[in-house]
Amino acid sequence: MPREFQKIIVMGLGYIGLPTASMLATKGHTVVGVDVNENAVNTINSGRIHIIEPDLDILVRSAVNSGNLRASLVPEQGDTFIIAVPTPFKPEGDNPKAPDLSYVEAATRAIVPFLQEGNLIILESTSPVGTTEFIERIVVEMRPELGGKVYAAHCPERVLPGHILRELVDNDRIIGGTSKAAVAKAKELYKTFCSGAILETDSRTAELSKLVENSFRDVNIAFANELSLICDRLGINVWETIALANRHPRVNILQPGPGVGGHCIAVDPWFIVSSAPETARLIRTAREVNDHKPHWVIERVKAKAERFKRPVIVCMGLTFKANIDDMRESPSLEIAQDLLAADIGIVKACDPNVEPGKSPVPLVDIRTALQEADILVLLVDHAEFIEIDRELIKDKVVIDTRGIWR
Repeated sequence: MPREFQKIIVMGLGYIGLPTASMLATKGHTVVGVDVNENAVNTINSGRIHIIEPDLDILVRSAVNSGNLRASLVPEQGDTFIIAVPTPFKPEGDNPKAPDLSYVEAATRAIVPFLQEGNLIILESTSPVGTTEFIERIVVEMRPELGGKVYAAHCPERVLPGHILRELVDNDRIIGGTSKAAVAKAKELYKTFCSGAILETDSRTAELSKLVENSFRDVNIAFANELSLICDRLGINVWETIALANRHPRVNILQPGPGVGGHCIAVDPWFIVSSAPETARLIRTAREVNDHKPHWVIERVKAKAERFKRPVIVCMGLTFKANIDDMRESPSLEIAQDLLAADIGIVKACDPNVEPGKSPVPLVDIRTALQEADILVLLVDHAEFIEIDRELIKDKVVIDTRGIWR
C-alpha cells in the first residue's frame, strides 16, 4: 500500500460518516465503516444506501465496487479512527438539554482494543468543549501504555444536508488537535480530499467554533421567528415586512418557519449553554424562542379547527428542511405528532421524501392531501409543495409557516 494511503475505520455510518467513508475510499484509502445497525451494514455492502442524499448512492456504489469500502458491525485495526456518531440530549439534574456523550464514549471504548502506537483518532461529531480530551482520557484509562502515543483531533463536519458531497470537498475545514502533531496528522489526511482551506487550532477552540457557527444561525433565525409572532399579533404580513427591511444595504433578516430542526442548529447552542449557563443568556433565549415556535403553530391550528366538527388536518412536510428525508429534531414532525395526540381531528401528513414505514403519522400523497384536507398546515417548503397550483387550495384553511403560498 502506498505510504500516503491509510486504513481508516469510520465509526458511525449516518449522514456524516457514510459520505466521509465513501469519499475517503474513492480517494484510494482502505475504509471500514462500522455501525450498530445491521440493516445499514448489509445495505452498504450491497452498494446501496439507507439514507437520502443527492448522488451519495453513486459514490457509495463506486467505493464498494472498488473494494476500498466495506461495512462491518465491529471495528478492527487501522491507521486512523474517525468517530461520527450522534451527540443528542439527555436530562441531567435541572438541565433537560444536557449533552449525551454516551455514543461517543461507546465508540471510543469499542476502538481502544484495536489501537496501536501512532494511530490517530478524529472526532467529527459535533460535541461540547472538552470532548476530544475526554476521548484521550478513555484511551489512557483502558490502555495506559498508549498514553502520549496516540493522537487525537477534532475536525467538525460543516456540511449542509442536500449538498453534503460538494461541501465535504469545497468547504474550509477546521482541525483542532490536543497536540500539534495530531493537527499535522489530521491535516495530511484531509488534504487528500478537501480542496477548501485547512484551518489549524487546538481541540477546544475547534469544538467551540463549530458550536458558535450553529448558534449564530440559531440566534438569527430566532429573530425572524420572533418577528413572525409580533407581526401576527399586530395583524401585519411578516413576509412583506422582512422583504422591505432587507432592502436596507446592511440588513439581511432570515425567513421565519415552524421552528428549528436538524441535529446541528437545534442542538449545538444547548451545548454552549450547558458549558457556560450563567453567561450564555442570548444563546439560551434564542433557543427558547425557536423551541416555542412549534407550540405557537399548534395553537393556531387548534383555533382554526374549532370551526369544524372533526376536520381533516394535513401537515405538509415532516423533515427539518426542504428536499431531504432527515427528520432529526424536526419541528414539523413535532407539530404533526402533537396534533395527532391532541385528537382535534383526523391528522395526516404529506411528505414526498419520507418513506411510509419511517413516519409516525399516517402519510398521504399530494393529490390525496389536497382532496381530503380541511386544513393544510404548510411546514416544509419542499419543491413539490412550491409547485402546487394555488387554485387547488383556495377553498382550504391554510396555515403557511414558510410563506410559499402567500
